Amino acid sequence: MGLLITFEGGEASGKSTQARRLRARLVRQGYTVVLAREPGSTPLGERLRRLLKQTSTPIIPEAELLLFEACRAQLVAQVIRPALDRGNVVVCDRFADSSLAYQGYGRGLDLELVRGLNRVATGGLAPDLTILLDMPWRAARRRRRAAVGDRFEGDAAATCSEESGAAVAEFHRRVREGYLALAQQGPKRWVVINGAQPPDQVAQEVWRAVQPKLPPV
Repeated sequence: MGLLITFEGGEASGKSTQARRLRARLVRQGYTVVLAREPGSTPLGERLRRLLKQTSTPIIPEAELLLFEACRAQLVAQVIRPALDRGNVVVCDRFADSSLAYQGYGRGLDLELVRGLNRVATGGLAPDLTILLDMPWRAARRRRRAAVGDRFEGDAAATCSEESGAAVAEFHRRVREGYLALAQQGPKRWVVINGAQPPDQVAQEVWRAVQPKLPPV
């Protein structure tokens, strides 16, 4: 059985960058690594990613959750489980915890409903290690001010485009608090790293968290 490492955090917290850096370092160490992302990394997932992240069509929270779960189920069946069965290391940019943070804590959907759908989509698969890159949303927003058209980045992030900037900030505050609550509930799986640090420093802390979990090459 392989190793599943997931990265979580708010928008522009550096997850994708650190996932790529970790993959490259693991490959240099001799590991076979599969890099995946949610939503995405399958034909279905990539199509739904475009719909979810760039559409101007309003999507109610329940529909949004089900679309993410569909992407997740396909990713687990088509990419993650086969890689783990081969003994590979899988590094995933977001996984089931994102739905708890965004659709549960952020959108206000029942957490047990989200957990139940996560179990269906993943078949009970849980990460061996989850790295949370934590930083305030306003700091992350300044980092990625040039980004446009992302439902989870712009003023549509609070579900309704007419809502005020204060409502958007409140949504992202709830997401961040949700992530921190999840990390506190699962200290054996979660490692929280300050994502506002320079990328090289973050990468070193990620590596220190990952090393104890690695099997022999």
